[in-house]
Amino acid sequence: MKAAVVTAAPAVVTARSVPVWDPLVRIFHWSLVLAFFSAYLLGDDGGSLHQAFGYTVLGLVAFRLVWGAVGSRHARFSSFVPSPRRLLAYFKDMLAGREERHLGHNPAGAAMIVALLLMLAGTGLTGWLQTTDAWWGSEAMEEVHEVLANGTLLLVALHVLGVLYSSLRHHENLVRAMVTGRKREE
Repeated sequence: MKAAVVTAAPAVVTARSVPVWDPLVRIFHWSLVLAFFSAYLLGDDGGSLHQAFGYTVLGLVAFRLVWGAVGSRHARFSSFVPSPRRLLAYFKDMLAGREERHLGHNPAGAAMIVALLLMLAGTGLTGWLQTTDAWWGSEAMEEVHEVLANGTLLLVALHVLGVLYSSLRHHENLVRAMVTGRKREE
């Protein structure tokens, strides 16, 4: 009778993960994705549903501004919004292929967050203005609203490319991190 040979599974070394993005940041992020794209895809023909998604976007942006002041460490703007000098230095390091990994948002990602929040606020504000007596039926305001919405879409595309670049460059799945809230510690 032969003895059974038991082999141990090879040891798998996993990097320790730490919490980075709190549940409110993650719920905000994915809710904003849903609300913006729903409003965008419905377009002008979406009527009151388009408006409801637009108001949802404005409410989410307002929430994020408050949470950016009082929220968890990595949610606070004071912890990640870079100075112009720091942002330029990061871009130079990126072009040279030597940018450092950040546990929270890197300076480019932080600048994108600010740009997206401003663009979304402008899109929502111009949408709302079109419902007021002063701007009802204004083609100029409608055009500004459309330019801002398309500009937001462009920023979203750049954001996704940045996430892909950073994920590949630093060997971590940032999309998963925005779902789980955790990133590799090192």
